[in-house]
Amino acid sequence: MTLLVTGSAGFIGSCVVRQLIAETDEPVVSIDALTYAGNPLSFGPAADSPLHRFEHADIRDEPRMRAIFEQYQPRAILHLAAESHVDRSIHGPAEFVSTNVIGTMTLLQVALDYWRALPEPRKSAFRFQHISTDEVFGSLSATDPAFEETTAYQPNSPYSASKAGSDHLVRAWHHTYGLPTLMTNCSNNYGPYHFPEKLIPLMILNALEGKPLPVYGDGQNVRDWLYVEDHARALRLVLERGRPGETYNVGGAAERKNLDVVHVLCATLDELHPAGAPHARLIQFVTDRPGHDRRYAINFSKLESELGWRPQESFETGLRKTVQWYLDNPGWVASVRSGDYRHWLDKNYAQRASTS
Repeated sequence: MTLLVTGSAGFIGSCVVRQLIAETDEPVVSIDALTYAGNPLSFGPAADSPLHRFEHADIRDEPRMRAIFEQYQPRAILHLAAESHVDRSIHGPAEFVSTNVIGTMTLLQVALDYWRALPEPRKSAFRFQHISTDEVFGSLSATDPAFEETTAYQPNSPYSASKAGSDHLVRAWHHTYGLPTLMTNCSNNYGPYHFPEKLIPLMILNALEGKPLPVYGDGQNVRDWLYVEDHARALRLVLERGRPGETYNVGGAAERKNLDVVHVLCATLDELHPAGAPHARLIQFVTDRPGHDRRYAINFSKLESELGWRPQESFETGLRKTVQWYLDNPGWVASVRSGDYRHWLDKNYAQRASTS
C-alpha cells in the first residue's frame, strides 16, 4: 500500500509527509514541482527514510501523473499542491488559476481513470483527498457565526477564487463520476518550516534581524490559527475515517487579531531571544492590501463529533514551539532565502507607504 502526497515540499505537505513517515510504516510517494515555496529540506528526517520516495513533477503534466499512478499504485492521494499566497495572487493571478484549477482537474481525471480500472476491494478503498482553505467562504463581520461546511462560497481574492474553483471540481467529480473524494477546508496554518513571506514567519525573522514588522492596515483583521501538526493529524484522520463525498472544516479554535498575534509573538521573542528587546518597537503599520478579508472563523464541530478530532495545541503553546523552531534552525531559513524570495519582499513591501 502506498500514499501519494502532492505539494509535498510545501509547508503543510511536508508536515504530512514527516508525520506519515514518523508514525506509520506505509510507503509515501511525494510529488512537488519545487516552485518558490517548495523546499526538499522541509522533509527533515523523512528525506532519508526508505519509506519515502520523492518525485519532482508538476501536477499539470498529465502524462507524468499517469506514469506515477501506474508505477506506485496508490491506495489514496492527498492533494495539497497549490499556489497559496494571497499577495502573490494579486500580482499574478494566472499562475494560480493554472495550478489550482487546471492542475486539480488534471489530477482528478488521472485519478478517475486509475480508480475505474482498479479491482475490488482496492477500488472501494481508494480515496482522493483534496485540501482547501477557509478563504473560499469570503469574509465575516465581527458578529457573524463561524464558517460551516454548508456556508456559501464568496471568494474575494484571485487565490481564494482559484481554490473555490478546484473545490467545485472535486465535488463535481464525485457527484458526476462517483470518484470517492474527501475535502477539507482549513483555517490559517502556522508552525515550523513555514515559508517566510506569511505573517508569523515573516515577523519572527524580521524581528530577529531588527527589521520593521509590517502590519497591514489597522491590524484588526481576524484569523483562526491552526498549528500545522494538528492540521496534519486531522487530514490523516479524515483520510482513514471520513465519508466519501463529504467536506470537513478544520480549525484551531484560536481567533486572533493580526496585531494581537504580532504582540504575542514579540513578547515570546523577548523571552526566548532577549537580544534587541523589546521587539514590539519594530511594529510598523503599512497600507492595507486590496480586498483584505476582515475575519475568518471555522466551526469544526462536524469533524469533532464525527471523527473525534480537536487541536492539541493552543495558540500560545503552538506559537512558542514555532518561535523556538526558527531560533534553532537558521540553516533552513537560509536555504529558502533565495533571490526570488528577496525580490518578492521588495516588490510587496517596499512599495507600501508606512502609516505609522
